[in-house]
Amino acid sequence: MYNKMWHQTQEALNSLLDKESQKLVEQEKNPVYIFQMLATFYIKYVQIFRNLENVYDQIVHPQKRLLIRKILDGTMGRILELKNDMVELELSEFHYFDDILQDLKLAPQQLDIPIPKYFLKEKIEVIRERKKILAQILADSGLDATSMKLAIKSMPFEEAIKLIQVAERARQGRLRALFMKQIYLQEYRAKQARLLGEKVADAGAAALRIQKNPPPLFDQVSAAIMQAEKVNLLRSAVQLRHEEGYREALVTIKNHLQQTEGPDIKESLRDQIRQWFIECRNLTGSFPEYPNVEDGGSAMIFSNKTPEQEEEEEWKMSRSAFLPSMKEGSDVYKDTWMNKDESQNFPQDYDEELIKKEKRKEVEAEIRVQVDELMRQELKNLKLAVNKEIELPVRAGKKGKKKNKGKKGKRGKRGKKDKDLTADRTIESLFKELVEEGLLIQARKVNLSDYIGEYSYLGTTLRHVSIEPMPSLLDVRQLITLYGILPLGSAAVHEKAPLVKSLLLAGPSGVGKKMLVHTICTETGANLFNLSAANIAGKYPGKNGLQMMLHMVFKVARQLQPSVVWIEDTEKTFYKKVPNNEKMNDPKRLKKQLPKILKLLKPDDRILIVGTTQRPFDAELQSFCRAYQKIILVPRPDYASRYVLWKQIIQRNGGVLTKALNISCLAKVTDGFTQGNIVRVVKGVLTDRRIRQQIQKPLTPAEFIPLIAGMNPVYKEEEECFKNWYAKTPLGRKRVLALTVGGREKETEKGKKKGKKERKKNV
Repeated sequence: MYNKMWHQTQEALNSLLDKESQKLVEQEKNPVYIFQMLATFYIKYVQIFRNLENVYDQIVHPQKRLLIRKILDGTMGRILELKNDMVELELSEFHYFDDILQDLKLAPQQLDIPIPKYFLKEKIEVIRERKKILAQILADSGLDATSMKLAIKSMPFEEAIKLIQVAERARQGRLRALFMKQIYLQEYRAKQARLLGEKVADAGAAALRIQKNPPPLFDQVSAAIMQAEKVNLLRSAVQLRHEEGYREALVTIKNHLQQTEGPDIKESLRDQIRQWFIECRNLTGSFPEYPNVEDGGSAMIFSNKTPEQEEEEEWKMSRSAFLPSMKEGSDVYKDTWMNKDESQNFPQDYDEELIKKEKRKEVEAEIRVQVDELMRQELKNLKLAVNKEIELPVRAGKKGKKKNKGKKGKRGKRGKKDKDLTADRTIESLFKELVEEGLLIQARKVNLSDYIGEYSYLGTTLRHVSIEPMPSLLDVRQLITLYGILPLGSAAVHEKAPLVKSLLLAGPSGVGKKMLVHTICTETGANLFNLSAANIAGKYPGKNGLQMMLHMVFKVARQLQPSVVWIEDTEKTFYKKVPNNEKMNDPKRLKKQLPKILKLLKPDDRILIVGTTQRPFDAELQSFCRAYQKIILVPRPDYASRYVLWKQIIQRNGGVLTKALNISCLAKVTDGFTQGNIVRVVKGVLTDRRIRQQIQKPLTPAEFIPLIAGMNPVYKEEEECFKNWYAKTPLGRKRVLALTVGGREKETEKGKKKGKKERKKNV
């Protein structure tokens, strides 16, 4: 089944690569048509990525998995490249594909980008061990995973006594209420038993009887779920076993080839090179110069490539960092797997002949290095014997000295710049200190699927009438996947994809900004560092202390990557004017340091700086935007998202949906309320007692209204403040300028018609 899915997906990918290579040659000036073309490629690559991710997770053949992984990472990177191109072209982080999805006959849900399971699967043991160490450090320090070191606020002695007295009275009241509830339930059970003519049993005896004779199927998982888990565990075990066997075979087969075919390869190479000596001597009258090691040695002599071919390949690579590797993977598929008969390989173990073919090239390359050394000396002897040529001594003294001098200078300069302030300390000791100081915290386990939202069905319509729509929650979720999760999860993608070093989540309170930060860490297994102004206040004081703190954080973040550095309420770091009550905490400590840190982050550093803010207008806009490369506006949920939120949150908290509960009514009434508001309302209504009463008394919308009425929504004016602030950011300004001055809307209809015609032709 999954082999068939792979073949079908690979055929679709081959077709898409051919179409994309054709489009690269064509010249097109209409930006709307170009966007339609890019969006079509983007959507098709997402469909291919969804299938490849599923196939890679299920197939057990080790050599197929290596090839699929290569193509999977390439597809992932190509999606990020196309996204970057669409942002630069449309000058917006959010795009709407309603018309394209309709032409391709796809549902909006098929745009959802899956998170590859291998992100966590391949390092599950490392993550578990790290969590165990973190929990142990917290336990030894007297802290827990959820509460780190907090700043203790002082209060007057009398106020403290009053607070303790209030808390004690409340505790006693709760105990009395619980005691009365137990008495009431006991009397109620006794009354019911008397009415039914049953013998009233002692509570202790009843509990003992239940423990001895639990009800049938008590606390049991369904057989289907157990079977699915069993199959998944079995498949993972087979994958691991096959990969171990494949790695062992790579070594044993290579050793066997060196022993059996090595001498013949060596003799054959020497004969070929000698023949080249003779041919050059006959044609030119003198022996040739032997190619340098840097140029590939004798391998360059027998290369069939022409300069034109090399130029063409370089031009293709400059357009995309991932298309060449995807094309290479597709060629391997065509040559090796497309028509391969695997009827005799039912267990899907490694193919020995393919390993021999691969390792034969490695053995030949290793032997060629040895042969080149011998043949260089042989050529030298031939020149001396036949031509009586004496080679001039290489003037290596001055050159070498100059070269070494240059290297020394560079090394000295870089050594000063990258001075290790903690060279005498281990990573384990730094890790422990950061945990104890509350700078390295435990991320809450929150999956991206828990961030509930719906697709925006009015985006395209609103843009047609020159109204910039607010993004939907599903749009935000997509950006978190593209800018945060995919690059952090894959080192191969992070090194080549458009580099995103910092991300800002701006939106009102309760829309899930903090949840998204924890989601990135959960889905990628990343460490979470907290450099919020409130968290670093009073820690590592002074300029040297700040330098040491940042050095420790980013040294550990690099060593244990992927890592997320979170700055909550990040507007405080860039305050226009620091409030008097916060001046003691020095919230702007990181303002000058953040740009320097960003410059030092390289493509191989899987570190993402994430800031969250609910008051971005309090910050200096210029320095704020300079520190955060990508700015995502997180909105309040629209009607479609609120409908899905009410439905799913009620069910997750034990509620039962019936005809008496009008979800659409609740979604309309809560216009302006955030996800946090809805969660608190549902939890407030669905108490243990109310959940038990649902059979006799179904839930109704009226039960939720009193709690809703006591909460403050996000008013339209506040939403407009966020929109106006975003319009002042670099990308927001470009978007406004393009719509008002550039006159893009004039080309919209022309471009859309041409794009639609092209899509119909492709379909």
